[in-house]
Amino acid sequence: MVEEVLQSEEQDITRVVPSDGEEDEQPEEGEIVGGDGDTFSSSSSSRPGTAVAQHPLEHSWTFWFDTPSAKAKQAAWGSSMRSIYTFSTVEEFWSLYNNIHRPSKLAYGADIYCFKNKIEPKWEDPVCANGGKWTMNFSKSKSDTCWLYTLLAMIGEQFDHGDDICGAVVNVRAKAEKISLWTKNAANESAQTSIGKQWKEFLDYNESIGFIFHEDARKLDRGAKNKYTV
Repeated sequence: MVEEVLQSEEQDITRVVPSDGEEDEQPEEGEIVGGDGDTFSSSSSSRPGTAVAQHPLEHSWTFWFDTPSAKAKQAAWGSSMRSIYTFSTVEEFWSLYNNIHRPSKLAYGADIYCFKNKIEPKWEDPVCANGGKWTMNFSKSKSDTCWLYTLLAMIGEQFDHGDDICGAVVNVRAKAEKISLWTKNAANESAQTSIGKQWKEFLDYNESIGFIFHEDARKLDRGAKNKYTV
């Protein structure tokens, strides 16, 4: 199912290039092209006078980014996160995605978030406060494809309980990488287990995954236990 979305939408990719027709220089490791206020134009083509048809998504989504260097300068968790770009069409997604480093190319300690617009990827956000997260673990530099398929499943509304999903995050660390899927109503066990099972199916992930309540994570930090497992 996710593969079908990938194959059908890749035909609409519009590569963003500078006005002189040459590609931008490669960003430093751990950085995102066009960060800190720069925008990406997905409605224009490299050929003047042409336009790309827009295919709207059911929800608008925002990419957020947190760099290890920024984290080191901040006292409070989450204070170094910055929103990169909000997209609402298939074409905007692909234009942005194709100008962001894959997780395997990011600096250790970096985090990329993709959340529904107006939901901040923080426990304190009112929508996230009573939620939790499913987490998948990957060997070093092995999460790229699963991160893409997770994004496609979310923005393509592939989940039966998609309204319960807040967003996803990929954490890049020195020894491993992990992808987490955040939801907003942790107490609804049937919805959470449905989301977890479907996520594994979409990614063809065969290991067990666990669901942790954000409330437990706040209180117990690394000692929080899985409430659900699929």
